[in-house]
Amino acid sequence: MRRAEKLETIQELESDLRRATVAVLADYRGLTAGQMNRLRKAVREADGRCRVAKNTFARRAVDESRRPSLEPLLRGPLAMILGFRDPVAIAKLAVKFAEEMPKLEIKAAVLGERVLPAAEVKALATLPSREVLLAQFLGLLQAPATQLLRTLNEPGARLARLVDALAKRAGNADEAPAGEPRE
Repeated sequence: MRRAEKLETIQELESDLRRATVAVLADYRGLTAGQMNRLRKAVREADGRCRVAKNTFARRAVDESRRPSLEPLLRGPLAMILGFRDPVAIAKLAVKFAEEMPKLEIKAAVLGERVLPAAEVKALATLPSREVLLAQFLGLLQAPATQLLRTLNEPGARLARLVDALAKRAGNADEAPAGEPRE
């Protein structure tokens, strides 16, 4: 590989790392080409990218992207599963493939400025999707307003129920037979 090609590879990897919301590092030793292609295709469909690069290239790209140091993790063949939108979706995908293919071993992940160990990547994968979290958050924001509205409407609703009950009682009293006393 020429020097220009090496620099281009490093710049491309650095650009991907800057854009990524999450980067999952996984040891792919022992996977077949077909399994790697399935992984790459699934990652692309989840708006991500699966990159395999030499560790020296990865070290330089991580340094230039101003991400936390991954020096101790960059040993042996590693695949970087990069997610550009939803970090939870990429974590779920990586964990699912690691369960299906025991030879794919998750080492760690970079989420924002934090390096997460493999156990925390699995915990991240158990979170609901971004859309579900946003819906739950919106529900939490709307709950106080909804309760306030119910509280403000309750006196009027009680009055309406009371008038309705009195009207029904008066209607029943008018329909009583002539021989029976009225209440």
